[in-house]
Amino acid sequence: MSQSDGRKTIVLTGASRGIGHATVKRFSREGWRVITCSRQAFAENCPWPAGPEDHIKVDLADPEDVGLAVSEIRHRIEAEGGQLQALVNNAGISPKLPEGGRMNSFDTPMHVWRDVFQVNFFAPIMLARGLFKELAAARGSIVNVTSIAGTRVHPFAGTAYATSKAALGSLTREMAADFGPHGIRVNAIAPGEIDTAILSPGTDKIVETIPLRRLGSTAEVADIIYFLCSGQSSYVSGAEIHINGGQHV
Repeated sequence: MSQSDGRKTIVLTGASRGIGHATVKRFSREGWRVITCSRQAFAENCPWPAGPEDHIKVDLADPEDVGLAVSEIRHRIEAEGGQLQALVNNAGISPKLPEGGRMNSFDTPMHVWRDVFQVNFFAPIMLARGLFKELAAARGSIVNVTSIAGTRVHPFAGTAYATSKAALGSLTREMAADFGPHGIRVNAIAPGEIDTAILSPGTDKIVETIPLRRLGSTAEVADIIYFLCSGQSSYVSGAEIHINGGQHV
């Protein structure tokens, strides 16, 4: 099916689990072509069509690998008219101490700082710049996934993770200003405590302080990502939407 047939295309990083997995299912259900990017090879039990053909294995911690992935994405999009309606920068890493403890400003080695910022901060702008032509052709949307940890000290998220997400939030504002004149909207979502397979011990105590008194679901986050990539948000750019049950208040 070509772009002339009306099918839209999204590129999504960090697609293999959690929020990314739910986002793939949400967009696939709406008939979008989903090009997934992750460190893992495509899982055979994934429930969306054309998955193996539209999956790119890429190590976002390796700038050279990101560049190769951009070239491969552009090649695949070119076959369908050269338009990209959405780029969702969802991939992120949050290293922990050997016992699973939080890595603070003292405990984080410099090589970990560099890896975290490469994946969480530099890869999103590298992908956005590399796919600019295709996004502009579609007057597309970019969604950066930040975190509640970007605006407050979090009991589990480490310093490198938190500061990289804060930087990504600021980058979203700058990108909205720079990409906007070309018809590209740039927004961010900042999830709080979402029910995934990687919840840290003690999350139940945090839930007691959340106004809605529950965890969020990955499907709820995917719905907001879809909204930001759809025509319903056509005049929304430079925003960062909190998805945390009121935890930020």
